[in-house]
Amino acid sequence: MQKSTRILISLAVGLCIVMIAIAVLYPPVRDRLAWRLNEAQIMIKSIISPPEKAEFVPQTQSGSPMPTPVIHTTQLNPTPTLTQTPQAEFTMTPLPYPTATSTIEPLPTKVALKGVRYMDQHGLWNYCAPANLAMALSYWGWEGDRLDTGKTLKPYDKDKNVMPYEMADYVTTQTDLNALVRVGGDLELVKRFLVKGFPVLVEKGAWIKDFSGVVSWMGHYEVITGYDDEKSELIAQDSYYSADYPVTYDNFIEGWRSFNYTYVMIYPADKENDVMDILGDQADEVVNYQYAAQKASDEIYALSGTNQFFAWFNRGTNLEELQDYAGAAQAYDEAFAIYNTLPEDKSVRPYRILWYQTGPYFAYYYTGRYYDVLSLSTTAIEAALDEPALEESFYWRAMAKYALGDTYGATQDFQESLKYHPDFEPTIYQLQLLGIQP
Repeated sequence: MQKSTRILISLAVGLCIVMIAIAVLYPPVRDRLAWRLNEAQIMIKSIISPPEKAEFVPQTQSGSPMPTPVIHTTQLNPTPTLTQTPQAEFTMTPLPYPTATSTIEPLPTKVALKGVRYMDQHGLWNYCAPANLAMALSYWGWEGDRLDTGKTLKPYDKDKNVMPYEMADYVTTQTDLNALVRVGGDLELVKRFLVKGFPVLVEKGAWIKDFSGVVSWMGHYEVITGYDDEKSELIAQDSYYSADYPVTYDNFIEGWRSFNYTYVMIYPADKENDVMDILGDQADEVVNYQYAAQKASDEIYALSGTNQFFAWFNRGTNLEELQDYAGAAQAYDEAFAIYNTLPEDKSVRPYRILWYQTGPYFAYYYTGRYYDVLSLSTTAIEAALDEPALEESFYWRAMAKYALGDTYGATQDFQESLKYHPDFEPTIYQLQLLGIQP
């Protein structure tokens, strides 16, 4: 090779290196390259260790027969008692089925509320919750946007999930509005809120194509602003799709089921009586969870496959909130047993569920099943193919490790939890108990 040719090649290579360096240092290009690199890493990990193939097989199972579809009447205790050998006996006492509303009035066939400023979630990492909360607040005259809510809701940008209670806390501490979280909702209840002028912020599951084109289940929020009985559709302000996005009643219910029919009501203080009137008996949180537990129990017998998994999971979640930890643990055992029989396919198995719903950790921990907490939290963390920004899972893994005598491992996981949520109060409290200043 001639000397002049070698010089030209060297210059070309050097120029390419310089251009790449400039591109990496230029924020828009750097961010785009980082996104693509992250996608490639996820794809490689997904091939090596498919998260949908992971299963949870509890080391301790209750083994009780399938309960009849009625719920526990549990006396709530402010401090649960840890039980190393949980009992699996069920004391089934029928409860009156609570009414969803205090008064029943005929509903119009169509409602469409106006006044929500539409905001999408795109261009930022997993910004569904900040965008939807900002939209719901905008209806009541709040002038901020998704970046304002995101500063509090997602202190770490790659956090996998924002819990409903975190959204309600934002409303009550950062605005002059009120908020409450309820479960066990139904279509008629949504309509009654809309008729009275209240948008409904719901948490639901959605089967969405990921970057590789594979459809998989993930959590999602929507702001419901209307309905049309003639079309059997709701009107959603959907941060992923579009403003005024039509959602069929059937699709809505199926997606909502996977999150225990959870909804967040936001309202001015002077409209609190209106909200409570619509809620009726379920204005009371205990009654609400009893109602939702009964609903889940009924659905267990009416559904199959993935939907039956969700019904069992919902039963566990509601019993856990009622502090019936043994009953909740049994329900979760049943749910995971069904999950393990589902086809090992991302389009069928909702493998991300523990990113969003952490009831099993409570149920297993407070029945002394620490190894199951350890196994389940590790499974959830390993299912995150990119960065496992799951402060709750690291927290519960730390709690299990500490209960099993692994103080060093617990401390590491507590600190990892704070990496993803620097002001996560449960973790800060536990580290302080260990004499460690966060």
